[in-house]
Amino acid sequence: MTTTSAQTVITPARTRTAADTVTVRRKQGFQHGAWFVAPFLVLFALFVIWPLLRGLYLSFTDANISGDATNFIGLDNYREALDDPLVWESLGHSAYFTLLVVPCITVLAFLLAMLAHHIERGKWLWRLCFFAPFLLPSTVAANLWQWLFNPGTGMVNHVLGIETAWLTDKSYAMLAVVVCTLWWTVGFSFLLYLAALQGIPAHLYEAAKLDGANAWHRMVHITLPMLRNITGLVLALQILASLQVFDQAVVMMDFLPGPEGSTRTFVQYTLEEGFTSYRVGYASAISIIFFVIIAAVALARMWLLRNREEGGR
Repeated sequence: MTTTSAQTVITPARTRTAADTVTVRRKQGFQHGAWFVAPFLVLFALFVIWPLLRGLYLSFTDANISGDATNFIGLDNYREALDDPLVWESLGHSAYFTLLVVPCITVLAFLLAMLAHHIERGKWLWRLCFFAPFLLPSTVAANLWQWLFNPGTGMVNHVLGIETAWLTDKSYAMLAVVVCTLWWTVGFSFLLYLAALQGIPAHLYEAAKLDGANAWHRMVHITLPMLRNITGLVLALQILASLQVFDQAVVMMDFLPGPEGSTRTFVQYTLEEGFTSYRVGYASAISIIFFVIIAAVALARMWLLRNREEGGR
Protein backbone atom coordinates (compact mmCIF):
# COMPACT_ATOMS: atom_id res chain seq x y z
CA MET A 1 0.00 0.00 0.00
CA THR A 2 2.83 2.37 0.81
CA THR A 3 4.60 1.72 -2.47
CA THR A 4 1.41 2.16 -4.43
CA SER A 5 0.56 5.46 -2.79
CA ALA A 6 4.12 6.70 -3.33
CA GLN A 7 3.91 5.91 -7.00
CA THR A 8 0.56 7.64 -7.20
CA VAL A 9 2.03 10.81 -5.73
CA ILE A 10 5.32 10.83 -7.64
CA THR A 11 3.95 10.21 -11.14
CA PRO A 12 1.90 13.46 -11.43
CA ALA A 13 4.88 15.40 -10.09
CA ARG A 14 7.12 13.98 -12.78
CA THR A 15 4.48 14.73 -15.41
CA ARG A 16 4.22 18.35 -14.33
CA THR A 17 7.99 18.70 -14.33
CA ALA A 18 8.26 17.35 -17.91
CA ALA A 19 5.46 19.64 -19.11
CA ASP A 20 7.12 22.64 -17.49
CA THR A 21 10.41 21.74 -19.14
CA VAL A 22 8.77 21.55 -22.58
CA THR A 23 7.07 24.91 -21.99
CA VAL A 24 10.33 26.55 -20.97
CA ARG A 25 12.12 25.15 -24.00
CA ARG A 26 9.38 26.40 -26.29
CA LYS A 27 9.60 29.87 -24.80
CA GLN A 28 13.37 29.88 -25.19
CA GLY A 29 13.07 28.68 -28.78
CA PHE A 30 10.53 31.39 -29.54
CA GLN A 31 12.76 34.06 -28.00
CA HIS A 32 15.81 32.88 -29.95
CA GLY A 33 13.81 32.64 -33.17
CA ALA A 34 12.36 36.10 -32.66
CA TRP A 35 15.85 37.62 -32.81
CA PHE A 36 16.43 36.01 -36.21
CA VAL A 37 13.03 37.11 -37.57
CA ALA A 38 13.17 40.63 -36.13
CA PRO A 39 15.40 42.19 -38.87
CA PHE A 40 13.06 40.91 -41.59
CA LEU A 41 9.98 42.12 -39.74
CA VAL A 42 11.50 45.57 -39.27
CA LEU A 43 12.37 45.87 -42.96
CA PHE A 44 9.00 44.44 -44.00
CA ALA A 45 7.15 46.93 -41.83
CA LEU A 46 9.36 49.80 -43.00
CA PHE A 47 9.23 49.13 -46.74
CA VAL A 48 5.89 47.31 -47.18
CA ILE A 49 3.43 47.91 -44.36
CA TRP A 50 4.22 51.59 -43.80
CA PRO A 51 4.11 52.57 -47.52
CA LEU A 52 0.84 50.67 -47.86
CA LEU A 53 -0.74 52.45 -44.91
CA ARG A 54 0.70 55.79 -46.05
CA GLY A 55 -0.66 55.27 -49.55
CA LEU A 56 -4.06 54.33 -48.16
CA TYR A 57 -4.14 57.56 -46.17
CA LEU A 58 -3.02 59.67 -49.13
CA SER A 59 -5.72 58.14 -51.33
CA PHE A 60 -8.30 60.02 -49.23
CA THR A 61 -6.54 63.36 -49.67
CA ASP A 62 -5.66 65.82 -52.44
CA ALA A 63 -1.93 65.49 -51.73
CA ASN A 64 0.48 66.55 -54.46
CA ILE A 65 4.19 66.15 -54.95
CA SER A 66 4.90 69.86 -54.48
CA GLY A 67 4.27 69.56 -50.75
CA ASP A 68 1.30 71.95 -50.54
CA ALA A 69 -1.22 71.66 -47.73
CA THR A 70 -3.09 68.35 -47.84
CA ASN A 71 -6.87 68.27 -47.43
CA PHE A 72 -9.03 65.28 -46.66
CA ILE A 73 -11.49 64.73 -49.54
CA GLY A 74 -12.97 61.34 -48.66
CA LEU A 75 -13.78 59.04 -51.58
CA ASP A 76 -13.49 61.69 -54.30
CA ASN A 77 -10.30 60.17 -55.72
CA TYR A 78 -11.92 56.76 -55.96
CA ARG A 79 -15.01 58.16 -57.66
CA GLU A 80 -12.84 59.99 -60.15
CA ALA A 81 -10.78 56.86 -60.80
CA LEU A 82 -13.88 54.77 -61.52
CA ASP A 83 -15.04 57.42 -64.03
CA ASP A 84 -11.60 57.92 -65.59
CA PRO A 85 -11.46 56.31 -69.07
CA LEU A 86 -7.65 56.11 -68.92
CA VAL A 87 -7.88 53.94 -65.81
CA TRP A 88 -9.99 51.37 -67.62
CA GLU A 89 -7.93 51.67 -70.79
CA SER A 90 -4.65 51.06 -68.99
CA LEU A 91 -6.20 48.20 -67.02
CA GLY A 92 -7.38 46.71 -70.31
CA HIS A 93 -3.86 46.95 -71.72
CA SER A 94 -2.45 45.17 -68.66
CA ALA A 95 -5.12 42.46 -68.92
CA TYR A 96 -4.49 42.06 -72.66
CA PHE A 97 -0.77 41.73 -72.04
CA THR A 98 -1.46 39.12 -69.36
CA LEU A 99 -3.73 37.09 -71.64
CA LEU A 100 -1.02 37.00 -74.29
CA VAL A 101 1.97 36.30 -72.05
CA VAL A 102 0.71 33.77 -69.50
CA PRO A 103 -0.41 30.93 -71.83
CA CYS A 104 2.54 31.42 -74.17
CA ILE A 105 5.17 31.49 -71.45
CA THR A 106 3.66 28.47 -69.67
CA VAL A 107 3.63 26.30 -72.80
CA LEU A 108 7.03 27.52 -73.98
CA ALA A 109 8.65 26.94 -70.58
CA PHE A 110 7.25 23.40 -70.48
CA LEU A 111 8.50 22.57 -73.98
CA LEU A 112 11.96 23.98 -73.27
CA ALA A 113 12.14 22.05 -70.00
CA MET A 114 11.16 18.82 -71.80
CA LEU A 115 13.86 19.45 -74.38
CA ALA A 116 16.55 20.22 -71.81
CA HIS A 117 15.51 17.23 -69.70
CA HIS A 118 15.65 14.62 -72.47
CA ILE A 119 18.50 15.91 -74.61
CA GLU A 120 21.72 13.93 -74.17
CA ARG A 121 24.54 16.08 -75.59
CA GLY A 122 25.35 19.52 -74.28
CA LYS A 123 22.64 19.41 -71.65
CA TRP A 124 24.30 22.08 -69.50
CA LEU A 125 24.66 24.38 -72.51
CA TRP A 126 20.98 24.16 -73.41
CA ARG A 127 19.99 24.89 -69.83
CA LEU A 128 22.31 27.89 -69.70
CA CYS A 129 20.98 29.28 -72.99
CA PHE A 130 17.36 28.95 -71.89
CA PHE A 131 17.90 30.48 -68.45
CA ALA A 132 20.56 33.13 -69.17
CA PRO A 133 18.21 35.88 -70.49
CA PHE A 134 16.39 35.91 -67.17
CA LEU A 135 19.58 37.12 -65.49
CA LEU A 136 19.64 40.29 -67.58
CA PRO A 137 18.30 43.56 -66.13
CA SER A 138 14.97 44.61 -67.59
CA THR A 139 16.47 47.71 -69.23
CA VAL A 140 19.10 45.64 -71.04
CA ALA A 141 16.52 43.20 -72.38
CA ALA A 142 14.18 46.02 -73.43
CA ASN A 143 16.95 48.00 -75.17
CA LEU A 144 18.12 44.87 -76.97
CA TRP A 145 14.66 44.14 -78.36
CA GLN A 146 14.09 47.80 -79.13
CA TRP A 147 17.08 47.56 -81.44
CA LEU A 148 15.93 44.21 -82.90
CA PHE A 149 12.51 45.66 -83.72
CA ASN A 150 13.97 48.78 -85.30
CA PRO A 151 12.55 48.87 -88.86
CA GLY A 152 15.78 50.23 -90.29
CA THR A 153 18.61 48.40 -88.55
CA GLY A 154 16.83 45.66 -86.61
CA MET A 155 17.07 41.97 -87.44
CA VAL A 156 13.42 41.01 -86.98
CA ASN A 157 12.17 42.57 -90.20
CA HIS A 158 15.27 41.37 -92.03
CA VAL A 159 14.84 37.75 -90.92
CA LEU A 160 11.08 37.70 -91.55
CA GLY A 161 11.40 39.58 -94.82
CA ILE A 162 8.79 42.18 -93.89
CA GLU A 163 8.62 45.90 -93.29
CA THR A 164 6.68 46.45 -90.08
CA ALA A 165 6.93 49.42 -87.72
CA TRP A 166 6.73 47.32 -84.59
CA LEU A 167 7.22 50.07 -82.05
CA THR A 168 5.31 52.88 -83.77
CA ASP A 169 2.23 50.99 -84.97
CA LYS A 170 -0.44 50.55 -82.31
CA SER A 171 -1.41 47.19 -83.80
CA TYR A 172 2.05 45.71 -83.16
CA ALA A 173 3.49 47.70 -80.25
CA MET A 174 2.06 45.52 -77.49
CA LEU A 175 2.98 42.40 -79.42
CA ALA A 176 6.60 43.58 -79.49
CA VAL A 177 6.54 44.01 -75.72
CA VAL A 178 5.08 40.50 -75.38
CA VAL A 179 7.87 38.97 -77.49
CA CYS A 180 10.51 40.75 -75.42
CA THR A 181 8.89 39.55 -72.20
CA LEU A 182 8.69 35.94 -73.38
CA TRP A 183 12.38 35.86 -74.29
CA TRP A 184 13.43 37.62 -71.11
CA THR A 185 11.35 35.84 -68.45
CA VAL A 186 10.72 32.32 -69.78
CA GLY A 187 13.91 31.13 -68.05
CA PHE A 188 12.37 31.32 -64.58
CA SER A 189 9.37 29.15 -65.45
CA PHE A 190 11.67 26.87 -67.43
CA LEU A 191 13.75 26.30 -64.30
CA LEU A 192 10.67 25.44 -62.24
CA TYR A 193 9.47 22.92 -64.81
CA LEU A 194 12.93 21.41 -65.18
CA ALA A 195 13.23 20.87 -61.42
CA ALA A 196 9.78 19.29 -61.35
CA LEU A 197 10.60 16.97 -64.26
CA GLN A 198 13.72 15.76 -62.48
CA GLY A 199 11.58 14.93 -59.46
CA ILE A 200 9.26 12.52 -61.31
CA PRO A 201 10.17 8.91 -60.37
CA ALA A 202 11.76 7.05 -63.28
CA HIS A 203 9.97 3.80 -62.43
CA LEU A 204 6.67 5.34 -63.53
CA TYR A 205 7.97 5.72 -67.08
CA GLU A 206 9.57 2.27 -66.99
CA ALA A 207 6.30 0.67 -65.94
CA ALA A 208 4.45 2.57 -68.65
CA LYS A 209 6.93 1.35 -71.27
CA LEU A 210 6.40 -2.23 -70.16
CA ASP A 211 2.66 -1.71 -70.62
CA GLY A 212 3.25 -0.52 -74.18
CA ALA A 213 2.68 3.22 -73.68
CA ASN A 214 4.33 5.42 -76.29
CA ALA A 215 6.00 8.79 -75.64
CA TRP A 216 2.78 10.76 -76.15
CA HIS A 217 0.80 8.58 -73.72
CA ARG A 218 3.58 8.81 -71.14
CA MET A 219 3.56 12.60 -71.36
CA VAL A 220 -0.24 12.88 -71.16
CA HIS A 221 -0.82 10.32 -68.43
CA ILE A 222 2.34 10.67 -66.33
CA THR A 223 4.25 13.88 -67.00
CA LEU A 224 1.38 16.37 -67.16
CA PRO A 225 -0.48 15.02 -64.06
CA MET A 226 2.76 15.02 -62.07
CA LEU A 227 3.37 18.64 -63.11
CA ARG A 228 -0.09 19.85 -62.15
CA ASN A 229 1.01 21.65 -58.99
CA ILE A 230 4.02 23.32 -60.61
CA THR A 231 1.84 24.42 -63.51
CA GLY A 232 -0.54 26.07 -61.06
CA LEU A 233 2.40 27.83 -59.44
CA VAL A 234 3.75 29.03 -62.80
CA LEU A 235 0.32 30.33 -63.83
CA ALA A 236 -0.17 32.18 -60.54
CA LEU A 237 3.28 33.78 -60.59
CA GLN A 238 3.02 34.77 -64.24
CA ILE A 239 -0.45 36.29 -63.83
CA LEU A 240 0.65 38.42 -60.91
CA ALA A 241 3.87 39.48 -62.65
CA SER A 242 2.19 40.21 -65.98
CA LEU A 243 -0.49 42.41 -64.44
CA GLN A 244 2.31 44.52 -62.99
CA VAL A 245 4.19 44.92 -66.30
CA PHE A 246 6.06 48.19 -66.49
CA ASP A 247 9.82 48.15 -67.16
CA GLN A 248 10.04 46.64 -70.63
CA ALA A 249 6.98 48.51 -71.94
CA VAL A 250 8.31 51.88 -70.80
CA VAL A 251 11.89 51.38 -71.95
CA MET A 252 10.97 49.98 -75.36
CA MET A 253 8.68 52.94 -76.00
CA ASP A 254 11.28 55.49 -74.85
CA PHE A 255 9.34 56.25 -71.65
CA LEU A 256 6.18 57.10 -73.60
CA PRO A 257 2.80 55.33 -73.47
CA GLY A 258 3.32 53.90 -76.95
CA PRO A 259 1.55 54.82 -80.20
CA GLU A 260 -1.85 56.30 -79.25
CA GLY A 261 -1.33 55.01 -75.71
CA SER A 262 -1.46 51.39 -76.86
CA THR A 263 1.17 50.18 -74.37
CA ARG A 264 0.20 52.33 -71.38
CA THR A 265 -0.21 49.85 -68.51
CA PHE A 266 -1.92 50.35 -65.19
CA VAL A 267 1.35 50.80 -63.33
CA GLN A 268 2.60 53.30 -65.88
CA TYR A 269 -0.58 55.37 -65.66
CA THR A 270 -0.28 55.41 -61.87
CA LEU A 271 3.25 56.78 -62.11
CA GLU A 272 2.20 59.35 -64.71
CA GLU A 273 -0.46 60.71 -62.39
CA GLY A 274 1.85 60.74 -59.40
CA PHE A 275 5.10 62.05 -60.88
CA THR A 276 4.04 63.81 -64.09
CA SER A 277 0.72 65.32 -63.07
CA TYR A 278 1.93 65.61 -59.44
CA ARG A 279 -1.39 64.20 -58.12
CA VAL A 280 -0.08 61.93 -55.38
CA GLY A 281 -3.47 61.48 -53.74
CA TYR A 282 -5.13 60.40 -56.97
CA ALA A 283 -2.22 58.14 -57.87
CA SER A 284 -2.45 56.55 -54.42
CA ALA A 285 -6.14 55.83 -54.97
CA ILE A 286 -5.36 54.18 -58.31
CA SER A 287 -2.61 52.10 -56.73
CA ILE A 288 -4.95 50.96 -53.95
CA ILE A 289 -7.49 49.88 -56.56
CA PHE A 290 -4.76 47.94 -58.33
CA PHE A 291 -3.66 46.39 -55.04
CA VAL A 292 -7.22 45.17 -54.46
CA ILE A 293 -7.30 43.63 -57.95
CA ILE A 294 -3.97 41.85 -57.41
CA ALA A 295 -5.09 40.61 -53.99
CA ALA A 296 -8.37 39.34 -55.46
CA VAL A 297 -6.48 37.39 -58.13
CA ALA A 298 -4.16 35.86 -55.52
CA LEU A 299 -7.06 34.91 -53.24
CA ALA A 300 -8.97 33.40 -56.15
CA ARG A 301 -5.93 31.29 -56.97
CA MET A 302 -5.69 30.09 -53.36
CA TRP A 303 -9.42 29.29 -53.28
CA LEU A 304 -9.26 27.28 -56.51
CA LEU A 305 -6.21 25.38 -55.28
CA ARG A 306 -7.87 24.54 -51.97
CA ASN A 307 -11.05 23.34 -53.66
CA ARG A 308 -9.04 21.18 -56.05
CA GLU A 309 -7.10 19.61 -53.17
CA GLU A 310 -10.30 18.93 -51.22
CA GLY A 311 -11.94 17.47 -54.31
CA GLY A 312 -9.01 15.13 -54.87
CA ARG A 313 -9.30 13.61 -51.40
